[in-house]
Amino acid sequence: MASDQENSQDANAPDDTSEKEITRGITIMKSIIRDRDKAVTYNVNWNADNQLIGSNAAKSFNIEDTTIRKKYILQLAGKRHRGWRTFLANKYLKDKEIFFVEYDPEYPVKYAIFITEEEWVAFVAQRRDENFKKVSATNRERASNPTYAYKKGRLGYARLEEKILDETKSDATSLPPHVLWKEARVGKDGTVRDDVQHIYDECETLSQSISTAEDQENRSVLSRALNVPEYPGRVRGKGHGCTPTSLYKNPRRRNPSNQEVMETLQALQAQVLQLQKDNERYRCMEKCSSQSKETSEKASINCLNKFPEGISSCQLYLSSPTYRLVGKGKVHNTSGDLLHHRPLPDGHLKVSVDVVLDKDALLPIPDIVSETTLLRDAIGSFVAWPLDLIFIDDEVFAQGSQQLSQKIGSRQKNKRDLPVTYLPKKGAFVPRYQISLETLVDSSDMATAGAIRLLDMEEDIFGYSCTETIGKEDLEHIFRHQELGVGVIHTYIRFLYDNFMRGNDQLSNRFRFVYSSLVNKALICREPDSCREYLVKRFMASSTNNLYLWPYNSGCHWLLLAIDPLKEVVYFLNSIDGEWTNYPDMKQLVDTSIKVFRSQRQARVPRTKSSNITWIKVQCPLQRNGIDCGYFVMRFMREIINMNQIEIPITYFDEYKCAHYTRLQLEQIKEELCQYFIEKRLISI
Repeated sequence: MASDQENSQDANAPDDTSEKEITRGITIMKSIIRDRDKAVTYNVNWNADNQLIGSNAAKSFNIEDTTIRKKYILQLAGKRHRGWRTFLANKYLKDKEIFFVEYDPEYPVKYAIFITEEEWVAFVAQRRDENFKKVSATNRERASNPTYAYKKGRLGYARLEEKILDETKSDATSLPPHVLWKEARVGKDGTVRDDVQHIYDECETLSQSISTAEDQENRSVLSRALNVPEYPGRVRGKGHGCTPTSLYKNPRRRNPSNQEVMETLQALQAQVLQLQKDNERYRCMEKCSSQSKETSEKASINCLNKFPEGISSCQLYLSSPTYRLVGKGKVHNTSGDLLHHRPLPDGHLKVSVDVVLDKDALLPIPDIVSETTLLRDAIGSFVAWPLDLIFIDDEVFAQGSQQLSQKIGSRQKNKRDLPVTYLPKKGAFVPRYQISLETLVDSSDMATAGAIRLLDMEEDIFGYSCTETIGKEDLEHIFRHQELGVGVIHTYIRFLYDNFMRGNDQLSNRFRFVYSSLVNKALICREPDSCREYLVKRFMASSTNNLYLWPYNSGCHWLLLAIDPLKEVVYFLNSIDGEWTNYPDMKQLVDTSIKVFRSQRQARVPRTKSSNITWIKVQCPLQRNGIDCGYFVMRFMREIINMNQIEIPITYFDEYKCAHYTRLQLEQIKEELCQYFIEKRLISI
């Protein structure tokens, strides 16, 4: 029996390069015919992937009686039989231009020993069927002009691999599929086309981030790089005879049964139903809260806890096109007050403008009496301003906080789990924003278990628009100084962006953030491709040196990575003094993402010499318990942005250098968070 390890693509297909393959017909090996008559057989060798190799691989051979060898021979026989049927069709059913002839072809008497007349009639009818012709034309078109033409004739992948291993005197038993795929497309002059080299380079990059198990269970790195599907029972780039079982030494995971699919579907339907119920409950709560607030505002504006009765100094904000402070003045909260002899619009208060901070700011409602539209033209006059964009000054707010503290004082004393520092003491730190926010929560629908608030995150913060969910439990963690969730961390990032970076081109161009919900330990293990794609896309947005701040959660601990993708430097800030080697999945993702970023960036700019990725462990302050890691990460980010430096010293910044953060330093972070919740009006009565 003859075997020649043909490649899956047509060896005689034309190439889109100047190099043309010379077609060859049937090869007659007379020595094999003579040896066959003498009953002489040849012993053959097999490689590690159960493929024929050696000098006798293309001759008659003697096969040991094993199941795996029989399977190989039967598959090869099927391949030869399909080739034989194609030969008959081309010779007897088609003309020289490979078109089907109209007349009835004559019966091939020459092959009567193999084909009966009845079989020939059935064969002709099957080949002339219109559906068959369509499939045949499609396959012929695809094979006639392959994107990456195979250039090794009848050598085959298995014997090509054997040749490479012999020439390099390698101790390896096999080569990766993408290496063989590239070598099979090297021309006779030794040149490699740029598109072939690009696929190979991408395979090299992907192979560093995809494990063998993942490569087996999903698509191989070669299929991923080529962006083509993976077919069962074969391994792309290895040739005939190599299967996933022989390559990976264990079978692929079986497809789920119908019963398992139905059980999974029922579980998903139950989850969707529960989400729909939760969403409906949330909509009802929001509707009730909105109606209650509107009724309260129309009934008596003086009942708003935020605004003391009378005249108070205030700060004036606008929310469009960006949320920002535009001026200062005085809010007039008096019953029955009018503006220019007319009632105030619902949801507005009368304010007098004293100072303008944004000369181009527009009035929320233009003054129709004086025909004023710009805030700077309203200095010294009265205008209507939306309630949610008026904030009284700290001095007035402090008085309100004392009143709130007296209001809830008796209730606080009965809370054993409330930290001592929360109680007002002479000369002690009083977290007035935390007290105020907790009172607002207790007086609102957020007091109900499962209540949530939504905080929009614009594209400039994390690279795309998203919405963060804040639940009652998140706020309780702040009040009780417990471990923080990702919602609180992201809210503090929004606070840093609004208060430090918005409107400051230098800071906003220098510092960027990574969305922790898209790259955490669970997703890195389950969906590493999507995590890497997000990081690379985030890095590619850089035009200058940027420092990307990534709060990373390992499952039970928060740490901070500060990544400079252009310089390929990663600063590692861990408040428990651990090493980055303790987080191998995270490190591998970062390294691979930087390498892919380097490769994609070099395609846009002149190629530079690649450097090694540098990891630096920063000697940052360390926590002394098991719950402060989230608070430390938030303070790290604040101090890095405040220092306005791309490079972080190994011994940390001199201005903030210490062995441990004090409780007061962490309380300051919590106060900023609570103040931000209040100012954003996320919690309202």
